[in-house]
Amino acid sequence: MTGGGQRLGAAISRALATRGYDVAVHCRASCADADALVAALGRGARRFTADLAVAEAPARLVDSVMATYGRLDLLVNNAASFERTPLDTVTVEQWDRIFAVNLRAPFFLALSAARVMATGGSIINLSDLAGFETWPAYIPHGLAKSGVAAMTRALASQLAPRVRVNAIAPGVVLPPDDMDPAEVDRLATSTPLGRHGTPGDVVQAVEYFLDATFVTGQVLFIDGGRHVRR
Repeated sequence: MTGGGQRLGAAISRALATRGYDVAVHCRASCADADALVAALGRGARRFTADLAVAEAPARLVDSVMATYGRLDLLVNNAASFERTPLDTVTVEQWDRIFAVNLRAPFFLALSAARVMATGGSIINLSDLAGFETWPAYIPHGLAKSGVAAMTRALASQLAPRVRVNAIAPGVVLPPDDMDPAEVDRLATSTPLGRHGTPGDVVQAVEYFLDATFVTGQVLFIDGGRHVRR
């Protein structure tokens, strides 16, 4: 479970532990939160630290998980950067960093995980509504997340029938803590269902993909209908 120590990642980690998984909770900077979560999860939960912007990190992370548990049944690619980059300010360094974490790392994590998964393994990628809309201040982020959706379909084709690969594209389910309250309200009222989602809505999508063993290559929007609004 990459980025599994806080916010949405922590909610998914808790749900997986409830379902009986021994959860490998990955963190980069929020390791105090990850340690607290691992202590609360009990069972076989462990914390793993890696900077996924480093090219070698995905393979090393999978190797560490295998050395600890001896098996890998599920990969949830949740870790991401969400960096504001107005179009006239984007730098090459920002572009490379955003794509390294949001697209390159999930791709190579999926490849490394698939090599050690037994038949029936599952990979769930977290895309983003930004990958299907144009958010002017987050264009590199959106492009990377669009790539996650394309990657999901490609890997689903190539890894079948042994490993299933699906993706979730959340809308506003957990607004940033520093978001202007007026903007939070605007996003809710402009959503077709008239409200924000919750981390629990994304958890339900993860659980659906775990149980739906005849589903692969899908991108499921959890956005209250924002991707179909007029």
